[in-house]
Amino acid sequence: PRRQTGAPPQPAPTAPSAPPGQPVRPVAGDATGWSMEERLYNQVWGMFEDLARTMAAYRSAVDFADSRMGKELDQALSDPRSRIGGQGDAAREAAQAKHAQLVDQARAALDRDLDQLTAECEVVEPALPPAFAGWDNPVWHGYRVPMEIPMALRLGDLHLPESPELRIPMLVRLPLERGLWIDSGGAESLDGSFTDSHELRRLALDTAVAHAARLLAVYPAGEFAVHVIDPAGSAAQALVPLVHTGVLAAPPAVGAAGVTDVLTRLTQRVDLVQMAVRGGAADSLPPGLDTAEQLLIVNDFPHGFDDRAVTQLRYLADEGPSVGVHLMMVADREDAAGYGPLLDPLWRSLMRLTPLPDDHLADPWVGHAWTYEPSRVPPGSHVLRQVLTEVATARTKHR
Repeated sequence: PRRQTGAPPQPAPTAPSAPPGQPVRPVAGDATGWSMEERLYNQVWGMFEDLARTMAAYRSAVDFADSRMGKELDQALSDPRSRIGGQGDAAREAAQAKHAQLVDQARAALDRDLDQLTAECEVVEPALPPAFAGWDNPVWHGYRVPMEIPMALRLGDLHLPESPELRIPMLVRLPLERGLWIDSGGAESLDGSFTDSHELRRLALDTAVAHAARLLAVYPAGEFAVHVIDPAGSAAQALVPLVHTGVLAAPPAVGAAGVTDVLTRLTQRVDLVQMAVRGGAADSLPPGLDTAEQLLIVNDFPHGFDDRAVTQLRYLADEGPSVGVHLMMVADREDAAGYGPLLDPLWRSLMRLTPLPDDHLADPWVGHAWTYEPSRVPPGSHVLRQVLTEVATARTKHR
């Protein structure tokens, strides 16, 4: 989308030549693309694929070594003669030695590839634009509201258990094709510890606010609007950065009446835009209709929702993304268990993200279970408020 086709792509930076026998030193933007942004996007996805396939080769080699050792031990122990004179012990030691040699060879190859990918990460990460960068990247300190919509957005980092220190940015294309679900449900963490349910909900809300702030920051002024449904007002503290900087389209909606009002307005917007697009009359939309992309953050679902509101929410999740209305749920699925399988399509339609590290995402190449970690604002940092203040100022000038 929005790819320029009138001119050939700019040549990618060339990597400096390496000494004989040494790997080529990586450079940022060393991938195909029509712009530096697209080259960096393709480079990140290339690193993602390289790590997935490298780890698949390592795991396959270890599985083969395990299987071979098991067969050799079975053969040795199945022969009664091997139990005499220590032949069984010798066969066992030989099988274990072969196993260790194969695993060591596989690990050496893996370490070599990991070193190369780590070196690439070290040059790519500082070169990323704000939409792709972590909140601790210095690029945010020189932030200015962009003039064009970026091609992708960073939602967090991904890593595998064999190399937890090597993290790949998780980039998704814009505009979002699916809604987001920040899972606030209590669960055991990867390290076996448990997080208090109130703390988990707070972390989920902080994650949602950070994602919303990033979306506001990477769109041009006036091109993205955020609405919030908080029926019980329980998210007031977490929403302070959005509320105090004035970047919300309206104050957070509270109570059943607030839920109904916001859902009705967004549902009507989806209907109007769909009719205009299908009728080939996109220019005939009502003058007062906000044509910006819309994001609805829903907290504490299904509190404050009646059956009609639930139906409207499902409609927005299904039909909204195609006409610029996106959904972000901060919810525990167990809270809506009373609806039974009725809401299963809703949960499946959303991309599940977690406020704490969780290995629930799979890559599209070999299907590894990747550990996802959300992009967090560094403790004590004011970067989020500074960025949102810039967004609010630019929006005022735009009007």
